[in-house]
Amino acid sequence: MKPTTIFNYPLFSLGFRTFFLLAGFAALALLIIWQAITQGSISHSAYFTDTYWHAHEMLLGYTVAVISGFLLTAVSNWTGKITLQGEALFGLSLLWLYGRILPFYAGSLPDGLIALVDFAFLPVLIYVVANTLIRTKNYKNLLFVGLLMLLMLGNGLIHAQMLALCQNSAAIGIQIVIATIVLMILVIAGRVFPFFTEKGLKGILIPRNSLLDALAIGSAALLFTLQLFGISGTFLALTALITAILNGWRLASWFVFRIWFVPLLWVLYLGYGWLILGFIFTAFAEWKIILPSLALHAFTVGGIGVLTLGMMARVSLGHTGRTMKASNAVTIAFVLMNIATLFRVILPAIIVSWSSVLIYISTLAWLAAFALFIFVYAPMLLGRGIERI
Repeated sequence: MKPTTIFNYPLFSLGFRTFFLLAGFAALALLIIWQAITQGSISHSAYFTDTYWHAHEMLLGYTVAVISGFLLTAVSNWTGKITLQGEALFGLSLLWLYGRILPFYAGSLPDGLIALVDFAFLPVLIYVVANTLIRTKNYKNLLFVGLLMLLMLGNGLIHAQMLALCQNSAAIGIQIVIATIVLMILVIAGRVFPFFTEKGLKGILIPRNSLLDALAIGSAALLFTLQLFGISGTFLALTALITAILNGWRLASWFVFRIWFVPLLWVLYLGYGWLILGFIFTAFAEWKIILPSLALHAFTVGGIGVLTLGMMARVSLGHTGRTMKASNAVTIAFVLMNIATLFRVILPAIIVSWSSVLIYISTLAWLAAFALFIFVYAPMLLGRGIERI
């Protein structure tokens, strides 16, 4: 009789289970630690400075965990081949976890080891994804391998500055990572938004417009490239506004009023809406109307935060064979995430003197949203269901 081990449990049967659970707990733990650091309750990691730790962990910790869970599952779905499971999936998740922990042991461990452990995660993920796609001749999805490589480049530039190998490379690395994540979202949105809308609303057929898709994604890529090369002023602002218009047009082409009755849909549309606001705020920041940090958090808290929560909720239901309907608790979580963005992005632009209080309320709303996500989805991700790839 074959003994039951930890690797036989559902948590390690497919990537979304492992990494969505890790992402949910990371969304709570990383923000609690950040709040404690900003209030002086605990000392920060000696490897990263405060701000770089926060940016690195929310992007290359939390967000990369969501991306990993999504891609490991999506690639299995695209190819009909399991990417990772069992011991291999456990090993990859452990590598991700060590990347979060080791920076707090700076001084006790060599900085090079800390950097190597965190940096190693993306190359391993790239190998797994690329190997599966190439073996099955699924070449059209190798685009995601290229985007993962850009994330790896950004992470490398961040660590290069922490190791004193380069000066001022961390800020460039963070720019590359944010741009890549947003572009990845825009690519995925074009594939799943029309499909999810048609599945969620009976009798609806969403038109596809490949030219508009290309213009919306291409304009965003141009905007981020201009920022990366230090182009600023009116030209960048106008590019940002054009990007917002094209992406707004794209989102409107998929929009059906009935989505407001389906939380699993409206959360995705609102998340995309926050990205569009990020493009608009980028223009406003160039014209000194608002602080650049508000545009940044429109992309991160709003676009990335809202969309990743919505995608984890829907993908988990679909791939465990459950009814595609958000519970009341999860719907409240979606509302709270949008409230978190409202208090972090819009209200500070209007009531500047209250920024610190508004940001604190935003933090509480974020934590409440992910606490609800963990409460509802942890049993689902840990338990058995109808595994679908």
